[in-house]
Amino acid sequence: MLNIGAHVSIAGSLDLAIDRAVDIGASCIQIFGSAPQQWQSVIYPLEQIGEFNRKREEARIAPVFLHAIYLINLASENHFILGSSIASLVQYLKLGKLIGAEGVIFHVGSHRGKGFKSAAGQVAEAISQILAQTEGSGKLIIENSAGAGGIIGSNFAEIGFLVKAVSSPRLAVCLDTAHAFESGYDLRTKSGLDKMLKEFDKQIGLEKLVAIHANDSKTPLGSNRDRHENIGEGYIGLKGFRLLTHDSRLASLPFIIETPPGSDKDDMETLRSLSAHW
Repeated sequence: MLNIGAHVSIAGSLDLAIDRAVDIGASCIQIFGSAPQQWQSVIYPLEQIGEFNRKREEARIAPVFLHAIYLINLASENHFILGSSIASLVQYLKLGKLIGAEGVIFHVGSHRGKGFKSAAGQVAEAISQILAQTEGSGKLIIENSAGAGGIIGSNFAEIGFLVKAVSSPRLAVCLDTAHAFESGYDLRTKSGLDKMLKEFDKQIGLEKLVAIHANDSKTPLGSNRDRHENIGEGYIGLKGFRLLTHDSRLASLPFIIETPPGSDKDDMETLRSLSAHW
């Protein structure tokens, strides 16, 4: 049986994320550690962290992922943005260690049209710095992008370059199905899915894949526009997600829903139904 969960809110208290996960029947979760559109310190009372861990263990929810804030840009030429991005990811990894998270999923950022090659060295060095400033096994997890605005990671070659350049067991990858589709990988047919996963394995290595963001796409194949849709209601469709949930190469990975608000429970049920029936 697939491990299926969702991104849940921490509004009110960190531990309330577990209550919300239980309410919708999630067996794994992703959370923000702070407001995603702000530079903020990530500090929680030890009592709140303890309650989160107690509830998580009681509910048997695993793994837990943190999602970094959206302001991160490790390719920025602005020293404030670059420094703040590094500091934020360090704080998130430290919080992740306290709550037993598998790691921090993040978007690398944009080279602002200057090209990946111009930014690749800086990004790899920043990732290495972040890992060097944190202890434990918590991973930095690069999420693939839809490809708009020079955002790094819309193709697996870019992610693979960074993985090889950093060469750390703590650097991993999350595959977002909507982003992959929007950047040109066709998941709607078995041949298309096979082609995508073979390219992923060649450029990055399937052993580096630790999570799936299961999202349908509101925009067509290769649109480069990041728009999530409910499972089966977008351009990927039920057939695509049936293929994804039955692929043995993905069977051991957590599938995390990031679809429009209010649909998490229904979307998880759809995925479970698809995975149970061919």
